[in-house]
Amino acid sequence: MSPRQTERETAMSHPRETSVLFGHREAETALLAAYRSGRIPHAWLIGGPQGIGKATLAYRMARFVLAHGQPLAPSVQRAEDLAINPDHAVARQVAASSHGGLLTLERTANDRGVMRTVITVDETRETIGFFGSTATAEGWRVCIVDTVDELNPNAANALLKILEEPPQQSLFLLVSHAPARVLATIQSRCRKLRLRALATDDVIAATAADLDPNDPALREAAEASEGSVARALTLLGGDALKLQQRTAALLARLPQVDPRELHTVGESLGTSDRVALAAFIDGIDRWIAERLHADEANANQNLPRLARLAEVWEKIVRAARDTETYNLERKPLVFSVFGWLADATR
Repeated sequence: MSPRQTERETAMSHPRETSVLFGHREAETALLAAYRSGRIPHAWLIGGPQGIGKATLAYRMARFVLAHGQPLAPSVQRAEDLAINPDHAVARQVAASSHGGLLTLERTANDRGVMRTVITVDETRETIGFFGSTATAEGWRVCIVDTVDELNPNAANALLKILEEPPQQSLFLLVSHAPARVLATIQSRCRKLRLRALATDDVIAATAADLDPNDPALREAAEASEGSVARALTLLGGDALKLQQRTAALLARLPQVDPRELHTVGESLGTSDRVALAAFIDGIDRWIAERLHADEANANQNLPRLARLAEVWEKIVRAARDTETYNLERKPLVFSVFGWLADATR
């Protein structure tokens, strides 16, 4: 493993362990003001591009609520943000996934140790027991769903049932990379909070805790990341930035496809380079997200295209996860991805 890879993986701390938030002061203020009012909506849909700090904000809110259970308390009314001391007992418990008042729904590994592609209905049903327990009867219960995009249909319906009749002192923080694709019935029961992509300097600040902020490669990756810390960290790996640029050029020519260029991209993915594969899929994700967002304004007219792109994206995610999990050849994945996209854009 190269020094660059070691630094990059060190920088990618889990949001439950991340105490600092970059670039989302307005969204943080909205959450704090709602809590201080004593009438906070029980569910929030926190949406925005991948890797900009949505889950970090969700965990920051969860820690604050669990540490300050009385919204009208002087300490809450005086608070300027949602920060709590990393040495606070709540912060330590959340980082260790041991706080009785916090439930996180996220993809987990199956019995064979392989990461599931979705959040299952059985995992989602844990919310029933969690919100019905007496362990934290005198305090708040917070559920973070990271991400709601990964709920399978049965799991989404199970979550909807408890959102329809939320218990007292319950708070749901639903993270989504594509909030427009979340079930309309779930959307209608949430206050929507849209996070913007980060400024380049915020991306650098967020990644520079374990990297040199003056590294020209870091600034180049931050400028190309379109406001996503996760994307910047991915682009720092080897030739990932060039790979994304080549992928973007292919996407710009759809539905026309150049088989020779597909061969070149497939070869550049190697056979086991996780960073290269992540960069390729991230470029596809960004392109599809841009198309979906552009079509949202005229959803009635563009509904068939929206549906086709959403279906293709699900196929791509599954295929990419299988490729990584089972260490399959990457070139067939590249040809499949562009074949599906070409059909969807004709």
